[in-house]
Amino acid sequence: MSAHLTHGQVIEVLVVNRLTSPAPLVRVGDWARTWAVEEIFGIEAGLLNDDRLARPLDAIAPKLEAIAGTVGARAIAEFGIDVSRLHWDMTSMSVHGDYPVEGQDERYPVIAHGRPKDRRVDLKQVQAGLAVSADGSILVHARVLGGKAAEVSQVVGAMKDLQHMAGERKFLMVTDSKLVSYANVAALLAAGVDFIAPVPASQIKDEVYASLDPAQAQAGDWVPERDAGKPADQRESYQVLEDVHTLAGRRKRDPVYRVRRIPVHSTAVAAGQRRAREKRLARAGEEMDKLADAAGGWHYKTREKITARIAVIAAQRHVASCLRWTITEDERQTPTLVWHFDQEVLDAEAAVDGWYALLSSIPAERADPSQILVHYKGQGTVERRYHDFKGPLAVAPVFVQHNRRVAALIQVICLALLVFCLIERQARRALGGDQTMTGLYPDNRRVRPAGRMIFYHLGELTLRIGSISDPPTVQITRGVQLHLLDLLDTDITRTRWPQT
Repeated sequence: MSAHLTHGQVIEVLVVNRLTSPAPLVRVGDWARTWAVEEIFGIEAGLLNDDRLARPLDAIAPKLEAIAGTVGARAIAEFGIDVSRLHWDMTSMSVHGDYPVEGQDERYPVIAHGRPKDRRVDLKQVQAGLAVSADGSILVHARVLGGKAAEVSQVVGAMKDLQHMAGERKFLMVTDSKLVSYANVAALLAAGVDFIAPVPASQIKDEVYASLDPAQAQAGDWVPERDAGKPADQRESYQVLEDVHTLAGRRKRDPVYRVRRIPVHSTAVAAGQRRAREKRLARAGEEMDKLADAAGGWHYKTREKITARIAVIAAQRHVASCLRWTITEDERQTPTLVWHFDQEVLDAEAAVDGWYALLSSIPAERADPSQILVHYKGQGTVERRYHDFKGPLAVAPVFVQHNRRVAALIQVICLALLVFCLIERQARRALGGDQTMTGLYPDNRRVRPAGRMIFYHLGELTLRIGSISDPPTVQITRGVQLHLLDLLDTDITRTRWPQT
């Protein structure tokens, strides 16, 4: 029995807690009593009080970057993870508490108000950047960042981290539109790191998309997973073209960079934009009709009041570009409103529905426009890991006393997510073929095992406490549990129990 725990033992327990039944630090001891922590790790649950759990967080806080880099590199080597394509993105975690700036340690990410992804503008936040491999969606690197850290300024730092971790391996960095700045593109080109990122909408005028000739486009070789079982004519389809995007610096002496630009047309995006526009127009039309009926009445006696209301409708419904109206007055100065939507403007908007563009530094001989699209579509893997990060591993909202400990706890959760990803990858690879199995859901449908469902089913295993002559045994109650253990190459009959 461990009476004196090392920091490593405590961190290991915290990782396991996050994987099985995430709990606040003050509740980890209660979790340990019901989850056989003493039997598996030889650690008495009573030793896992919140103070003992917090001290290891203080201990690892100064070494978070080293931990992230070495653990990621070790995982790549040990599990043969292909890092030729890495997807990078950032997310935010809301944090409960005041966290005044003067009470925080500036050597660590500062908790502050920012632009929270969960829209909890009432709470301060801390952020994390995750790098996920295309191979198995494995979290291979994570950075904890302050609440005000701008995404555009983190790209170069992330690239350097990934270069160090990957060593001599060449990799493709796929990220969101925050990559596309002059400084970031210059840094990636200078470092010889290939990249793919969507162009911010503000950098391409609608006239560019409207001038594109779909007849010259190439069919994009990508089928979304949700459409895999549908007939070809019911699937989302893509068309891709290619031209050149130019980035110029602020100074005249700055070099001008020209990189490949891949305009992409998506039928699903086009349909979504069309539905959104129709909805906006319908709502704006209803409100404008009501205003026209009310013009000259008690609330809208004057031109000024009608004009003010029109401005509100145009802004709220985003129809300012196409809304046309006139106000006339009779001999008694009673106003009358007549309005319509400009069809030419609406037709021009419809002409660019479904278009967006990707930038890439990959040479044409290594990837055609369709292959660029396929690489970019893997970006959904990092978004899926955010869901795991905030769902099964229960990261938000965080409540820890110091920003140093907040940063360390998030890094611990990232370690748990790495294990989570590896287990999911192992199960799927062991299945082979289409990587699907039955037994995970009550309707027995075939699905690919997700980490969440794997841990759900294995979490219901129970440990029967034995004696000196009768060792403890894990009790399997359902066939799916045995199947998952086989896929994970885990023989519970060979488990070595610690001496207590």
